[in-house]
Amino acid sequence: MRDQEFLQHVAGRLAGLPGVLAVSLGGSRAQGTHRLDSDWDLAVYYRDTFDPESLRAVGWEGEVSELGGWSPGVFNGGAWLRIDGRNVDVHYRDLGVVEHQIDEAEQGRFQVEPLMFHLAGIPTYLVVAELAVNQVIHGFLPRPAYPPALRRSAPGRWWDSARLTLGYAAANNARRGRHTEVAGALAVAASQAAHAVLAKRGEWVTNEKTLLERAGLRAVDDILGTLDNTSATLEKGLNDATALFERATGH
Repeated sequence: MRDQEFLQHVAGRLAGLPGVLAVSLGGSRAQGTHRLDSDWDLAVYYRDTFDPESLRAVGWEGEVSELGGWSPGVFNGGAWLRIDGRNVDVHYRDLGVVEHQIDEAEQGRFQVEPLMFHLAGIPTYLVVAELAVNQVIHGFLPRPAYPPALRRSAPGRWWDSARLTLGYAAANNARRGRHTEVAGALAVAASQAAHAVLAKRGEWVTNEKTLLERAGLRAVDDILGTLDNTSATLEKGLNDATALFERATGH
């Protein structure tokens, strides 16, 4: 099948599952930045409950999680599938949760939740960001703008997290020559600072894949490359990273 036929076929099957109210295309394919081998990211929107067994029953090859199988929070599960030779990720989205997070974002409120593969975790407004940037294939979904209150509150919160991450590494790891711990803290703080930069611009974030590039923080790679297990080098790396992040975030 050609790409458009494939998309309509898979999205149509998902839209026909019990309880599914809408299906959207996300990731690089929704934004036109995909490669030929890029995954297909699809979200199924339901209200209150969805039975993953109905997705398993379609018979596609792959792994289907239970609700809450990936995270107890907003990113509450999905599936990794192989369909017609293509990799397809399906994400579960509870409309009740999403609507609550829209209201929270409008008030400038959010939480940061852990999620596999994400250094800084994910902000709960990620599910709002998806509505803003994804393509609706079936059904109807809101298209929120970036809330002014969130643009005011989020940069400072993200920068405080980055600052505290760097400070802890300096006080507890750099002076003891703990190379791995300092490198890890720098990577986490870089992602946190990048979130601060993009929130200040009012730009939505749906994952960390291009976060550093978008925030102009790729130079942190050079800082990481200078690290060894001597306290002086580790402390200098933290200081250099702090200066880089402060310039980017305006702090």
